[in-house]
Amino acid sequence: MPLWIIVVTAGKTQAEALDPNLSLPQRWQLWQNFADVWNQAHVPAAFAGSLVIMVPAVFLVLIFGSMAAWVLARRSSRLTAVAYSLAISGIVLPPAVVTIVLLLRQLGLAGTVVGMIGVYVGMYMSTVIFFVTGFVRTIPQELEEAARVDGAGPLRVFATMILPMLVPVLSTATILICLYIWNDVFYAFFVVGGRVQTLPLNLYNVASAGLYLNNWHLIFAYVILMSLPLLLVFVVAQRKIISGITAGAVK
Repeated sequence: MPLWIIVVTAGKTQAEALDPNLSLPQRWQLWQNFADVWNQAHVPAAFAGSLVIMVPAVFLVLIFGSMAAWVLARRSSRLTAVAYSLAISGIVLPPAVVTIVLLLRQLGLAGTVVGMIGVYVGMYMSTVIFFVTGFVRTIPQELEEAARVDGAGPLRVFATMILPMLVPVLSTATILICLYIWNDVFYAFFVVGGRVQTLPLNLYNVASAGLYLNNWHLIFAYVILMSLPLLLVFVVAQRKIISGITAGAVK
């Protein structure tokens, strides 16, 4: 129902969209609304800002999280169990926004892309560790032992043997983390708000500034444009996502 309201409202004129409802537009002008949003709301710049933050953040959190999960999955000591519990505690414990902002100021990273990337890496490391650890336990250790006998070091074993096997579960983690980062406005507002424009921040700014006041057709057209990239990625990678969700479930 909400999706239907977004689509039909995005195709209406301003007068029809003043009161969003389930009715179809009398005359579809979806593409015209897309064009207006693209030109008036600086969507290309905001799109670039979202990519500049999301791509490095996702890459780093997947690599570091996979490495940590590999180590935690191959150790069985009590200390490792405690470390694993602490590592995944970030899934249920909310980040302290005030502390994050103060720490970034002390490091000189407040309001920077690097600071925002670091925040996302720290926030979603727990998600990757949680997903990957169970999957790694299904990989026979004999494969790693054979590689070590051939003289491969830990980094080479991880890069050439473990990482390629993690593609299904990392596909799932990638979609989830991309979704979180792409749609985030709360943490981005406090860390880079006013300095770097992302799509959610840009939508918030133009709506709150009155540019889209009572222009629900443009707001919903913006929402559709913002959702299309991840929707396309999900459609293309849905099989790997499903296999990644079920992988390692028996463990």
